[in-house]
Amino acid sequence: MFSAKTLNFLVENRLQNSREWFAEHKGAYQEYVLQPLSALASALAPAVNRIDPLIITEPKVDKAISRIYRDTRFSKDKLLYREEMWLSFKRDKHAYPNHPEFFFVISPGGFLYGCGYYAAETDTMRAMREMILRGDPAFAAAKKAFERQDHFVLDGDCFKRSKYPEQPENLRSWLDRKNICLICSSNDFSLLFSEDLPRIIAEDYEKLEDVYQFFVRAESEAQRMRYK
Repeated sequence: MFSAKTLNFLVENRLQNSREWFAEHKGAYQEYVLQPLSALASALAPAVNRIDPLIITEPKVDKAISRIYRDTRFSKDKLLYREEMWLSFKRDKHAYPNHPEFFFVISPGGFLYGCGYYAAETDTMRAMREMILRGDPAFAAAKKAFERQDHFVLDGDCFKRSKYPEQPENLRSWLDRKNICLICSSNDFSLLFSEDLPRIIAEDYEKLEDVYQFFVRAESEAQRMRYK
């Protein structure tokens, strides 16, 4: 699995910022970064696919595994390589372009994982709010799942001023989001380097099943609204 050599490579590769250096050390990239990510993706696949059989879990770059190369075409930051790598478990992006995902991110500072959106569509968030306000059973199940665990926190940009001041705080924390995901962040390197990591993440993903299904239902609602 992961080791200190994984993090050291990510730091050094970013500092060198050199295609020549990366080519010379590609073996280290494959051994310390790519192979552990592939192993973790394979280990998490059964839990993820039990939640949603349509999620792609193929442990390859540009499938479940991110590229280490950065796209600098439209960025002022011209650094060539990422300092963080991730797994992204979601449905086919062409058939389901706005779908939620399960994710895992590793960086020199630690790791995080969870479920939600990198950038949810406005229609998706509107559909979620409508479901919350009408007491949809899918949201009730998601809220219950969130409140009975203590690993994940709600994340995502919020409106500067609540649009639902009359609602209780535990609903406003969902309603006032412009984007949404549930994240568990950690700098527990003993866990990161442990063989227990896949089991713990898989168990935590399963705690979010009802949250994921709420997101999927909201995506379907948003799709219906777009073509109404």
